[in-house]
This record gives sequence, structure tokens and C-alpha cells, in this order.
Amino acid sequence: MYLVMFFIGFIGSFFSGMLGIGGSIINYPLLLYVPDWLNVSHFTAKQVSSISMFQVLFSSLSGVIAYWKMSKKDVSFVHKGLVLYMGGSILIGSLIGGVCSKFLPSESINIVYGVLAVLAVLLMIIPQHKSCDRMQVNEITFNRVLAMVISFVVGIVSGIVGAGGAFILIPIMLTVLKIPMRITIASSLAVVFLSAIGGAFGKLTTGEIPFWATFFAVAGSLLGAPLGSFMSRRMNVNMLRYGLMVLISLTAIKIWYSIL
Repeated sequence: MYLVMFFIGFIGSFFSGMLGIGGSIINYPLLLYVPDWLNVSHFTAKQVSSISMFQVLFSSLSGVIAYWKMSKKDVSFVHKGLVLYMGGSILIGSLIGGVCSKFLPSESINIVYGVLAVLAVLLMIIPQHKSCDRMQVNEITFNRVLAMVISFVVGIVSGIVGAGGAFILIPIMLTVLKIPMRITIASSLAVVFLSAIGGAFGKLTTGEIPFWATFFAVAGSLLGAPLGSFMSRRMNVNMLRYGLMVLISLTAIKIWYSIL
């Protein structure tokens, strides 16, 4: 079982670093179905959300550190203002969602996750202006109040399902706040890390955390996220966007298929 958990953590965090997501959009269905299919273990939706949240915590931290190291002094992909305003709001929201999750049945958690995945796909379909991708960090402006409100709401629902919220936050940053793709990816990892801090504290109150399964998933995450961040710097921006759309679409289909 532990080897399976390690590879699940590695796969999720690889895409976390490459696409700027916390990894839960991939790890949630993997944790829910793969161990059961292989007859090595079975996790409830509440246990999956707890494992996923701690995996997101460490994979997002590892990924954002990798981005900081790769960024030169005159070229940075992390927008400090976005991280400050959105990160603070999403941390509070995620903490509230994490605590509230213990009062929800497992099926409700799956439904919330499925709704978020569908919404993320719809947002990603909206085209982004190509000129936006050429903007530098110091040229970007955004509505601070709107960013804080959005991140707070995303934090609540992501805290419920054990996600960092990037799979819904990234489309919003691209389409609503008009942030360039590469800056969105790097900055969202930092925002997701703050979200995962709040969510992890909330999950600690639920008592639904399988320790060793979580430990090995996190161990895999620490290896996968830096490799994903390394790959993203060498890929076309459109490929990153389309890759994210495909991953979220496949997850949404699988989750709703299991619910219905």
C-alpha cells in the first residue's frame, strides 16, 4: 500500500509543479479509487480529503520553492501582491472549510468536488488574450477586493474537499483577474500553500487522517513537484493551458460517473 501511496503522491505533485495546481484535482480520484482497485486499502471520502490536503501542503511548498530558485533577480514569475491578498483570504476560508468538512457526509464531499471540477472546465474554455502572456510581473494590476472575495469563497469549498483550490483558482485568475499564464501558475502555488495551511489545521480537527498513508503520499510529493516545475519552464504556454483543461475534464467525468 505504501508504494502505491508514494506513486500517487509523486504523480499528483508532478502535475502540481508543472501546471500550478496543488495536485488534489488528480490525487482525489486516484486516492479514492486506485488503492481499492488494487485491493491494498480503502479510503472514505473524508480520509481522502485529509490525505489530499496534507499532500497539497507539501507539494505546493516544494513547487513554489523550485520556482523561486529558478527565477532570476530581474525575472520573477511570482506576483507578491497576488500572494498577499489572495493568500490571506484563502487561508481563512480553507480553515473554515476544513473544520466544517467533519459535519458533512462523504457523498456531499464528492458532489462539492464534482461541481468545482465542472466549473473549472467551463472557466478554462473562455479564451485568454494572447498579449496578456507578454506582460511582466511589475506591469500587472488587479482588483484587490474582488481577488480577496474570490479566494475566500474558493478557500471554503477547497477546505471541504481537501484541495488547495488551484484547479478552480487558476481559471479565475486567468479569465477574471486577467493574470498571464506563467505568472498565474507560479503565484497560484504560493496561494495554494497558504490555503493548504488553513485546510490542514482544519482537517486535524476531524480525526480522519491515516498517518502512514499520508506520510508516503507526502514523500512522493516532495520529489514530484520540483520536477514538474522544471518541466513547465520548458513547455509552451498553450500546452500548459490545454493540459490543465484535459486533466480537469477527465477528473470531472470520473467523479460524476461514480456519483450518478
